Amino acid sequence: MLTAEADVQTEHAARYLGRLCSHAGKMGTTGQRLGHRPRAHASGGTPPEVRYVECSGSAGTVRLNWGQWTMRASPGLLAIRAEAADEESLRRIQDLLAARLQKFGQREHLTVDWRDGGG
Repeated sequence: MLTAEADVQTEHAARYLGRLCSHAGKMGTTGQRLGHRPRAHASGGTPPEVRYVECSGSAGTVRLNWGQWTMRASPGLLAIRAEAADEESLRRIQDLLAARLQKFGQREHLTVDWRDGGG
């Protein structure tokens, strides 16, 4: 399993964790639309299949057909760990998360700098 990690500095970590979980949960709900037209995700592919979403106020897990990501919110920090079986799937998860966080946190100018998580 390949992994990548990112620590996103923000005073609103729990809010972004909740938004990412909510967004993924809506993607995984059969028949429910997100309010936008279908589009390519993560460098031109089809949207991922969301298989599982669990979220509390300070932790979250999302499993996709590409792999999974886990999040932990603490004061001033959203810690993210992405996992996938191959490099392409890991990159797709990283791209998806970075794009969502940059959009959700555009007022804060959030940046997601990935590093190798080992594995």
